[in-house]
Amino acid sequence: MLTATYTLVALSVERASICASLQSLQKVLHTHFAEQVELSEGRVGFACDTLARAVRAPHWSKVDQHLFPAIYDATDAADDLLQELKQLRQSAEAQTEDIEAAYAGAAVEGPAAVARFCSDVDGVCLALVERLEREEQALFPLARGVVSGEAWFAIANRMLAHEAYLKENKPMRRAPAASAIERAVQTSLVH
Repeated sequence: MLTATYTLVALSVERASICASLQSLQKVLHTHFAEQVELSEGRVGFACDTLARAVRAPHWSKVDQHLFPAIYDATDAADDLLQELKQLRQSAEAQTEDIEAAYAGAAVEGPAAVARFCSDVDGVCLALVERLEREEQALFPLARGVVSGEAWFAIANRMLAHEAYLKENKPMRRAPAASAIERAVQTSLVH
């Protein structure tokens, strides 16, 4: 059961991080954006980028690709819960794509447009937070009770292997461009 605990703790930590990010975005929407007459392209981009990162977070695929199949294999009693969770995520993904298509690279002008933008983004946040809460309250306890020890080991192994793969294949960051002073010194040394 130690492997199950490790796996669920890792997923819970990711879940909490995503939840905090979504709640921070909601706070920004309600306290800084909602009362505005217009939103700059930068503010709209910030909200869209934050939302897209949350929707595309690796946490969802870890749960969907690793935990869901183990639960499906262990019991038929969870089919409705798993379907509900999939639908919440798919709905949030579709809404995010709609928001990105409608608002990408543009400012939002007018109180009604700002209110609609804030409502659209907030709706996705609410759906994702609902999914995260359902994971914590229903999915994780269910998984702990029905998934076998061997399956937990396999899940943890796949998650660790995937993390290692991502680290190995992470693109190298380019070195920062030399400052004007460094370029001048290098140029004077060459001449």
